[in-house]
Formats: sequence, C-alpha cells, structure tokens
Amino acid sequence: MADTGALLEVEDIETCYGLSQVLFGLSLSVRSGEMVAMMGRNGMGKTTTIRSIMGLTPARAGSIRFGGMDVRKLASFRIAQLGIGLVPEGRQIFPNLTVRENLVAASGNRLGSADPWTIDKIHALFPRLDERGSNMGNTLSGGEQQMLAIGRALMTNPRLLILDEATEGLAPLIRDEIWNCLSMLKARGQSVLVIDKNIENLTRIADRHYIVERGRAVWSGTSAELIAEPDLQHRYLGV
Repeated sequence: MADTGALLEVEDIETCYGLSQVLFGLSLSVRSGEMVAMMGRNGMGKTTTIRSIMGLTPARAGSIRFGGMDVRKLASFRIAQLGIGLVPEGRQIFPNLTVRENLVAASGNRLGSADPWTIDKIHALFPRLDERGSNMGNTLSGGEQQMLAIGRALMTNPRLLILDEATEGLAPLIRDEIWNCLSMLKARGQSVLVIDKNIENLTRIADRHYIVERGRAVWSGTSAELIAEPDLQHRYLGV
C-alpha cells in the first residue's frame, strides 16, 4: 500500500548481486520528521536496502520515490544531491583529511535550509570533534570516526539521514552518545532511517519499525506494538 504522505517510499523492490537475489518485494516508508528503524539478523537484506535506496546497488524492479520523485534509476550522486545523507556501515571517512577537512568537504545547503548545519553546530553535538579537529581521520577511534561520519552527513543538510549500523562495535559510552545525538536530531525534526540491533534504544526514540527477514519486510509497527510482542522479537531478532 503506497504511503502518499511519505518523504521516502520504497515499494516492492527486488535487488540482486549478480545472479543472487537478495531483496524480494521489500517495501518501507519514512514520513517527514519521522524516525524509522530497520531491524533484522545479519545477512537479511538491510544494508542492501540502503544500497538500493542510494543507487549503489540499483534495484531491478519496484519503485523508490523520494520527495515525490522516482529515484530508482538515478545515479548515486544525484540521489544524494536531492537531500539524502548516508552514514554507511564502516563509516568510510576520508582517512587522509583532518576532522575539520572531512566536515568542510561535505558542507552544503543546496536545499536552502533556514537553519543549516555548520561546523560550530556539529561541534556542539559532538565536542570531541572540536577537540580532534586537526587530527587526520585515520588516527581517530572507531567511536570518533562514527561521530565524524554522522557530522559529515549532517553537513550536507539532508532532508533524510540514513544510518547503517549506527552503534555496532562501539564502546558503551560512545553508544550512549550516539543515541543521545539521535534523540536530539529527532527533537529537531530530522527525518531518519536507522539500522541497529539495540531494541531498547530504538523503541525509545523511533516512531516505527520494520523487521527484515530474507529480503522481505515481514513486520512493521510502532514502538508500543513491538514492545508488546516479545515473541516477535525472539523469532526475528534473537541470536
């Protein structure tokens, strides 16, 4: 069922790597100002969904609409220019640029935000990036790199922020900092699509959730509905 009020609308997409099909008619949507979580065990198609949205691994069927525009066949850089900021799995910051240069390289306000992100605002969100401003990207800890990857994506002033494995592999204190950041972004009205495994934090701040199993969205609902179904969590999210 199409969500006519959606900022991002993914409908019945099918995506393959060569002859291996990964997504089988997957659908999801994100409305403006909404935080939506995508959950599921490893290898179920979550990252492939993100890659399909961004045009990195184009879907061979179905539709992907962003801001009312069909983007399924657009080049990745065109999709990014429309206002999607990606924090990819593995962070992929520029290792031979300083922290400040990483942020400046991504800065832009193509869509004319009235309250755009600036380096000062990123420093207020992540004070550690201010402290490490002259350090090269490859000297940062994993947590600092994740902060930088989020800051870099925000510097593009995206209409939609996508985070693939937002807190995976991070120390507990850094995880808390990332979750606090996401709470602040939600309060600011930022639209967010996030992949993570922390059900407790996701149900605390996300509006809706999709569970992905073998390339399909097998369940969707609100935080309250997910909390009320522990059997569902065990079936699709348990190790």
